[in-house]
Amino acid sequence: MNWIIKQLQKHQALFEKISRNIYLQAIKDGFLAAMPIILFSSIFIMLTNVLPLVGVHLPADLNAWFNKIYNYTMGFVGFYVSGTTAKALTNSMNAKMKGGRFINNTSTMMAAMVGFMLLAIGTTSKGNYLPSYFGTEGILSAFVSAFVTVNVYRFCISRDLTIKMPKEVPGVISQNFRDIIPFGMSTLVFAGIDAGVRAWEHVPFSALISTLFAPFFKGAETYPGMMLIWFLIPMFWFLGIHGPSVVKPVIESALFGNTVSNLNLFKAGKFPYHALTENFGNFVGELGGTGATFIVPILFILFMKSKQLKAIGVASVVPVMFAVNEPLLFGAPVILNPYFFVPFVLAPVVNVVIGKFFIDMQWMRGFMYVNSWALPGPIGAFIDTNFQWTALLLEGILLVVDAVIYMPFLKAYDATLVAQEAKVDAEDAAKEAAGEAIPAGVAVAGAAAGAVTGPAPVTASVADDNVATATVTADNTDDKATDQKLAHEVKVLVLCAGGGTSEQLANALTDGAKKYHEPIVAAAGAYGSQADILPNYDMVILAPQVRTYYEDLKADTDKLGIKLVATKGQQYIALTRDPEKAINFVMENLEDDGAAATTPAN
Repeated sequence: MNWIIKQLQKHQALFEKISRNIYLQAIKDGFLAAMPIILFSSIFIMLTNVLPLVGVHLPADLNAWFNKIYNYTMGFVGFYVSGTTAKALTNSMNAKMKGGRFINNTSTMMAAMVGFMLLAIGTTSKGNYLPSYFGTEGILSAFVSAFVTVNVYRFCISRDLTIKMPKEVPGVISQNFRDIIPFGMSTLVFAGIDAGVRAWEHVPFSALISTLFAPFFKGAETYPGMMLIWFLIPMFWFLGIHGPSVVKPVIESALFGNTVSNLNLFKAGKFPYHALTENFGNFVGELGGTGATFIVPILFILFMKSKQLKAIGVASVVPVMFAVNEPLLFGAPVILNPYFFVPFVLAPVVNVVIGKFFIDMQWMRGFMYVNSWALPGPIGAFIDTNFQWTALLLEGILLVVDAVIYMPFLKAYDATLVAQEAKVDAEDAAKEAAGEAIPAGVAVAGAAAGAVTGPAPVTASVADDNVATATVTADNTDDKATDQKLAHEVKVLVLCAGGGTSEQLANALTDGAKKYHEPIVAAAGAYGSQADILPNYDMVILAPQVRTYYEDLKADTDKLGIKLVATKGQQYIALTRDPEKAINFVMENLEDDGAAATTPAN
């Protein structure tokens, strides 16, 4: 097992490079920006489909109004995503621009939307727009329009192919003229592509892309295809790389397109048979978060004897139910721990096989809505199948199966921790008998260190000081929050992959600021959505799963004079649990940077 991990470690740099690819990031961030539209629209489509199940029939006009809201939100999501993806890619591209030049992200957003219309939308003989590809069916056109637009702008601006105005002309007006040439060139490129494809195949570009990629989508929804997808996602996460960011952008169009297709089949009285949908991954393959960890904290609490695992179980059981499993991943630790590799990658694979079998046998409908990934799995699956009881049956079976898969490995790991904790307790008892003082936190740190340095040397080498050093640091933090005060307000932005983990530290900072009367204002966000709001903050803290983006973000924070801090696994968990430690962490990093003065407390 250690040999497998060593082989994966050899390619860790490649995997991190893939996850940091600006085009994959742009796809992820483009969808992230559009999620409010997607989630909000789902409310209305559910109202028109759920209420009749309980005998409530809406008036025809009200039902039509609900459908109109859905059609103009989710029904246009391809159009919206073309703009948000272009904006996200522009922000990443600007970090690579030289000579003080930059690309106007508002202009690229509009140009990409124009490009999307040219590539995806057809018209009737009377000139009316055809609605076929405005929504998820046009997602691939959205990505193409975004990528081509930004690269045309980069080509023009890096070569100074712009209209220059006299320096007396206001900056806003000058910028408009500078964007005319790249905007015009990108529009002409799309017009040319559209004309060529229609002359060749007599279909919009979106239809051509769908035809070319149809074999891939078909293969992705087979048992081997889905097993591969939900093997790769936890495998990347096991290496400390956010797996969904690497894998899901490739299948994003299929995930959302199949969801809409399932809904249309259901509304037409047919069986929704697609298994490869967005929420199927969230509530089946990633039940409780990547690695299908919903049941793991419960197993820790009920069956493990180690103090460490029981404590981690208690601390993580509620977050994991809502798919925020970083406290578990970095607290146990699961990441790069040989004891967890097999169940962590195997449980999701088994889950999707069982879930797809349920759908293929028509025991359960395919998921037809896009709900928040943070819904507890059983609730999310029940809603997504339009309240079908067999979804709850499936979730119950998955929890039992996952428990069976994880249990042998957990027991083996627990036995090593129990032995190490007994050894530490014996050493402490001997020291106490000899009259030696035991430093605060050493017992806990020793047990945690043993978890990675004793039976799992590979974990120790990669986990760095995630457990041992971070725990000692957290336990020995000076109580500066009680004897020092910040001289001015400090705004802190915490970033993680999806927004759930960052919320935990932001809440701890908010609680600590109130308790110790420190002028600290904290907010949480997802990495990739920070470009527009970054200038509003004095410090940015990266959660462990996005620390690989440190160098990418540092270029932006350095320009703005913002302090950037990357955290490690258990260090981050310790900060989220203790508001005082969180406040001290911010103050210490500001002092080290000279970014904020402190004054003695009254």
